[in-house]
Amino acid sequence: MKQSTIRALFRAYNSLHIIIDELYEQFEKAVENEDYGDASLLEARADRLFSEAEAILAVILEYQNG
Repeated sequence: MKQSTIRALFRAYNSLHIIIDELYEQFEKAVENEDYGDASLLEARADRLFSEAEAILAVILEYQNG
């Protein structure tokens, strides 16, 4: 795998975590405001993006570990 590909994957991983953090913060606010419909949606999207970020990291680690 080219170094540029690894860098792109790391950037995607880091960018996803910024988005994930924001979604979880908004999820917590929605729960505090008892807006459970929005909270559920926010949590589901954050969870899905978290899974994708972990999959990207697994690809990177698998490559690096040979």
